[in-house]
Amino acid sequence: MKLFLLLALVGLASAVHQIGITKIESAMMKMMKAKTWTTYLKHKEARRLQNKASNLATVSGNVNDYEDAEYVTNITIGTPGQNFYVLLDTSSSNLWVPDMSCVRDCRGKNHFYSNQSSTYQGNLSSQIFNIQYGQYGPAAKGFLGMDTVRIGPDGTQQLVIPNTPFGQARAINYVSMKTNRFINFKPVESDVIDGYLGLAFQSIAVDNIVPPVINAINQGILDNPYLTVYLAKKGHEDGVPGGVFTYGGLDVQNCGPLIAWQPLSSATVFQFRLDSIGIGSYRNSKGWNAVSDTANAFIGAPVSITDNIANVIGAEYDYDYELYFIDCKASPPPINIIIGGKSYSINSKELIIDAGYDNGCSFLIEPIDAGGFGPAIVLGDPFIRQYCNTYDYGGKRIGFSAANV
Repeated sequence: MKLFLLLALVGLASAVHQIGITKIESAMMKMMKAKTWTTYLKHKEARRLQNKASNLATVSGNVNDYEDAEYVTNITIGTPGQNFYVLLDTSSSNLWVPDMSCVRDCRGKNHFYSNQSSTYQGNLSSQIFNIQYGQYGPAAKGFLGMDTVRIGPDGTQQLVIPNTPFGQARAINYVSMKTNRFINFKPVESDVIDGYLGLAFQSIAVDNIVPPVINAINQGILDNPYLTVYLAKKGHEDGVPGGVFTYGGLDVQNCGPLIAWQPLSSATVFQFRLDSIGIGSYRNSKGWNAVSDTANAFIGAPVSITDNIANVIGAEYDYDYELYFIDCKASPPPINIIIGGKSYSINSKELIIDAGYDNGCSFLIEPIDAGGFGPAIVLGDPFIRQYCNTYDYGGKRIGFSAANV
């Protein structure tokens, strides 16, 4: 009875919530079009050489620097709700937004005003919040608060999660192109992202705070401990509907029958075993840990694999851009992967981007170096657009189903 009353009070209509997301043009793509991408990479490398260690906490399992993030959603925090545009990320576990005290670093962002929320709980304000994404990626510093978080835009069937801890950032830092210092550099001024919504497990959450979706599961708000991700095939447009995140169940409208469940090899990020990867006549069946990553626009793999894929399809690596390029008119075969004995294919149309460069189109594979830690294969957005991913927090497994075209 108490649970029923709570759900009625917070306005939940059902225990499965389908919430639309927005496809944006990534910071990387904007910089490429503005001809500033190579400059950014040079200064990022300078930062790496100058400071090989950071005093900020690093989210383990993070495999990219978020310049290529493409999918965001609206959330509100507080009562009445204050609006934010956040990056959806299955490779981290924290929710944070700019606090009202963030002035210099947060120009153009939405800010959270705790004094304007009747449901805000400030008992966590003495706890320091400090997070960095990747070794040289963006970072946020501030303190922790607690309030009601609603996932989804106002006027829709939001997922309402009371008593949710979140980070209130007083500073958001980036690599500076002018000074190479880790202060107040935004890759692009038109960056629409206010903060981050981490969707991975609590085990990698900075300060061990409960992630919002885990909090919803713990409170019994969802029918099942599932999150199903469908990314729409919209090409490389900006600011368009980008798909649906289904909290608490499967997505039977946008996704076909479940092909298979795969147990996780690590319940930190959504990491699992991948048997083989190949293209055309090339196949490597060594086997690796792989991760499903909604905040990565690429398929990542060790350089020995990406170079072999590039050789088969006639792509070449450009060290200035740190990208593989291919003839825009090419029609390479699909990338084939095996997971749990099941075969999955990533069509070439999901992997080719025309950024207007003379040396061709970029091909969305990237060499990564896990350094002996973390996943060696990253299945980012091209794979998730092809196959809906269902993240089962309770069963510690991931499911795949064909996305409806």
